[in-house]
Amino acid sequence: MRPVLLHCCCAPCSSAIIEWMLQNEWQPILYYYNPNIFPEEEYVIRKNECTKYAQRLGLEIIDGDYDHNSWREAIAGLEQEPERGKRCLQCFKIRMKAAAKMAHERGIERFATTLASSRWKNLEQINEAGAEAAADYEDVEFWDKNWRKGGLQERRNILLKENGFYNQLYCGCEFSIYSSGKNESTNS
Repeated sequence: MRPVLLHCCCAPCSSAIIEWMLQNEWQPILYYYNPNIFPEEEYVIRKNECTKYAQRLGLEIIDGDYDHNSWREAIAGLEQEPERGKRCLQCFKIRMKAAAKMAHERGIERFATTLASSRWKNLEQINEAGAEAAADYEDVEFWDKNWRKGGLQERRNILLKENGFYNQLYCGCEFSIYSSGKNESTNS
C-alpha cells in the first residue's frame, strides 16, 4: 500500500475517503490539524471522534497542535468575510501548509484533505491552498482529487449513520457559526 497523509477535519467527512483509499491500495496516515475550530470543546469532540474511528480501523493519527489564538492572528482583518470568501482561503492555506510540512517531515510524498469532500467548501480554494503548500517542498505533492464524486458523498452519509458519528452543523470557526445561523451542533 502506498502512504498518503490525509488532513482530516472530522470523522464524517473522513470516513468515505478513508474507506476508498484503503480499497484502492492507499495507506492513509491521518493528520488532525484544525486550529480554526471554536470553541475548544468542539475541537476536542471532533478530534476524539476522528481518533476513535482511526483506532477502530488500525490507522495512525497524528494530532496537530490546537492554537486558536495563532489562527485568529493569521486571519486578522478577514473576520467579516463571507463563507467561501478570503477568510476561508486563508484558513485552508494555514492548514494545508501544516499538512505539507508534516508530509515532508514524515517522508510521505502525497497529501490530501477531507475538506475537499464538503459541498459547503469552495473546491478551487482548497486546491489553490494545497498546491501552494506543496510548492514549498520538492518531495511533496498535493492530491487534488474531487472527493465529492464517485458516490463518496452518498457513502459518507451512510457511514455517518452506521457509525453514529457526531455531526456538526458548521465549519468550525466562530465566524461560520454566526453566518450559518446554526449556533448548536447535533448528532445525526
